Amino acid sequence: MWGAGTTTTQSHIDDCRKVVKVARKIIDEPSEDVVANARKERADKRGPLGRFTLFIRQVIAELKKVVTPTRKELISFTLVVLVFVIIMMALVSGLDWVFSFVVNIVFGNGEVG
Repeated sequence: MWGAGTTTTQSHIDDCRKVVKVARKIIDEPSEDVVANARKERADKRGPLGRFTLFIRQVIAELKKVVTPTRKELISFTLVVLVFVIIMMALVSGLDWVFSFVVNIVFGNGEVG
C-alpha cells in the first residue's frame, strides 16, 4: 500500500527537483541574457528566408501598435517643437553675439559694433 504511493511521491519530488534546477539556471542568468540566448537558439534554427520572414512579421506587429495622433495632439506637439526651436535659436544667437563681442574686443581694434 505504501509502496505505490511512495513511487508517485518520489516521481513528483524528482519532477520538482528538475523544475528547481531549471529555475535556478534561469535565475542565475540576467533576463537580457535569457532573451539573447533564446533568440540566438531560434536564429540558429532558421534559415535566411525564415529570419527575413520573422523580421517582416515583427515589423508588421510593431506597426500595428502605432497610434495616429488626433488633430489636437498633432497641433499641440507641433507647437511644442516650434517653441523649443525658437528658444534654442534665441539662445544660440545670444551666445554668438556675446562671443563675437568678446572676440572683437580681445582681438579687434577695441571698437564695438
